[in-house]
Amino acid sequence: MAIDIRPGESYTIRRQVLKLFGAAFHIYDPQMKVVGYCKQKAFKLREDIRIYTDETCTTELVVIKAQSVIDFSSSYDVTLASGQSLGSLRRKGLSSTFIRDHWLVFDAAGREIADLREEGSFLAFARRYIDLVSLISPQTFTLDRKDGTRIARFRQHLNPFVYRLSVAVERDDPDLDDLVILAAGCLIAAIEGRQD
Repeated sequence: MAIDIRPGESYTIRRQVLKLFGAAFHIYDPQMKVVGYCKQKAFKLREDIRIYTDETCTTELVVIKAQSVIDFSSSYDVTLASGQSLGSLRRKGLSSTFIRDHWLVFDAAGREIADLREEGSFLAFARRYIDLVSLISPQTFTLDRKDGTRIARFRQHLNPFVYRLSVAVERDDPDLDDLVILAAGCLIAAIEGRQD
């Protein structure tokens, strides 16, 4: 079974509470049925995030793996469990660390096709340094093609206890595999967990 991502639908990625090592997220469809389980492996030098069909972790759908150990401009390969490349995401260096998150999105052939950006310059900057701002103004990201066409929107919900990220797919893109959109959401959730 694969996750069927369709334009006009929303998905929710929610952090699993009380996980001691690594991070884990449930992925819900529009009817709030669990359709996936994302698990970040603990104690790995290179980031290793896997998306499974459910919590049993028997059927792996997607692997998100950092290309290097530590790098401000980290690149993450997104592949199927078979190893087939779906694309990659690359974090835009120091600006993503200190100002606001910005990622470049590449297709399976390595062509840059879209940008994933955190909205709001001042609030994005303030969120990094003032805890209260991140509580009252959660992150929102947009995934846009180079020509400005919106592909998806990612919105963190206002909840100080449980991290929840909505993924609203706005259109099908022939150059971007749908699972890369979901992988981007899981990557945002995992990175945000370390910034909190």
